[in-house]
Amino acid sequence: MTRPGPASPVGRDWLRGAVLEMTGRGVVSGRVGPPAVLAAKAAGPTIPIVFVTGADPLRFGFIASFNKPGGNITGIWMVLTALAEKRLQLMHDLLPKAELIGLLVNPASPVAEPQIREVQAAAHVLGVRLTVLSAVSENDFEQVFASLAQQHADALFVSADPFFASKREHLVALAAQHAMPATYEFREFVEAGGLMSYGTVLSDGFYKGGNYVGRVL
Repeated sequence: MTRPGPASPVGRDWLRGAVLEMTGRGVVSGRVGPPAVLAAKAAGPTIPIVFVTGADPLRFGFIASFNKPGGNITGIWMVLTALAEKRLQLMHDLLPKAELIGLLVNPASPVAEPQIREVQAAAHVLGVRLTVLSAVSENDFEQVFASLAQQHADALFVSADPFFASKREHLVALAAQHAMPATYEFREFVEAGGLMSYGTVLSDGFYKGGNYVGRVL
């Protein structure tokens, strides 16, 4: 099944309809990402919801507390922002002469700003300059790499985002085409031919989320 992105008005309407359809059938609702989780939560308090997300579930109001989530919701929090500093350090170790690093973010993502702040702080400590580039659709990728070339960037830091993970083959191919060293959050990028990754393991999060669903059922 294909669908529009949840950040767009069309995507939000599609998401609300999909959630209402699932809850109408009385099934457990598995959700990834804040828009999907919030849509499921708004659909009603009776259907069990299991989420797998990189956004802080407390900050976004998914749960009442980590010890006692409350209501009809629980899940897996994949802490995406906490590892950005270490990942930039590893890239710097690999490319010690790099002076300007591009940071690719999806501005529609709720975890974009926290990642920008963390990577900027790490870049300051390492003494490297950072240029922030945005992409909200696959059509933006070519412009991102054109901007990197124009600014004479030495490397690319791809922020942790489900959208980028879903388009990893395209991003990895463009990085190779432009001879741009790049670091990624998820190992799936390296499996697709990317240079390096450091971060959470997507498959583990989804596996554990599936276990939660099984326990609820």
